[in-house]
Amino acid sequence: MKIILLAALAVCSAVAQGLTEPPPLVRLHRHAGAASVHPYADAGITVNVVGMAAMTGPPETWLIEAHDSFSSIQDVDEAVRPAPGMDPIDHPSSGILGASSSLIAVYRAAFSYRPEQAIDALQKARYCQVSIYQVQPGSESQFVELVRTRRIAFDSVNLDRPDIAYYVLSGTASGVYVFLAPLASLKVLDDGPKATAENFAVEAAKASGLAREHLLFRVEPSASRVTDEFASADPEFWRGKAKTQ
Repeated sequence: MKIILLAALAVCSAVAQGLTEPPPLVRLHRHAGAASVHPYADAGITVNVVGMAAMTGPPETWLIEAHDSFSSIQDVDEAVRPAPGMDPIDHPSSGILGASSSLIAVYRAAFSYRPEQAIDALQKARYCQVSIYQVQPGSESQFVELVRTRRIAFDSVNLDRPDIAYYVLSGTASGVYVFLAPLASLKVLDDGPKATAENFAVEAAKASGLAREHLLFRVEPSASRVTDEFASADPEFWRGKAKTQ
């Protein structure tokens, strides 16, 4: 816990991050059903907000705000009230996150897989694979070993599926990690050897006894509000009416 708090304090003093680096903090809003980003537009919010609709699991939309500091979170919170996505989650017993509607999470570089590639991929993503882990007290070493085994399996086939790991600081039970893996297309899930590597990682998680959940989301430009710099990687998708692949 002390290490986590120190990491959070370090984030508080971080300078603004470029698009080549994952945001040090994210605030996640879970919305039952569809969600609107009009409150952000009305308030003139300039942080990147990526909206994703669930393809698996309960029908909900996630709005992910990217922040470089807690001051940034405060500014958005004061400008946009109530927070978007605060409709009651109507499946309180579903999954590790339960009925949590809003979360704040801190970036964990050591647990991420090729994170610089992941943030680049996010700007061009059509889908996002989300993995959620619940680490019980005393099981931290098992989780570290799981991440190490996972990285070895992915590297063994040069897996081009990078992800960004976040530790949830506030909004749900302790010990929750969320991994975001942007996908350009669902076709990448069809690759035999790479699918085998991922299945190996999943089996390792089962063997460790860690609670885990895997979800698939579709990135929704209409539920997102991103800067021109972010959108420049794929302006037709973010600003136009491009179809998902």
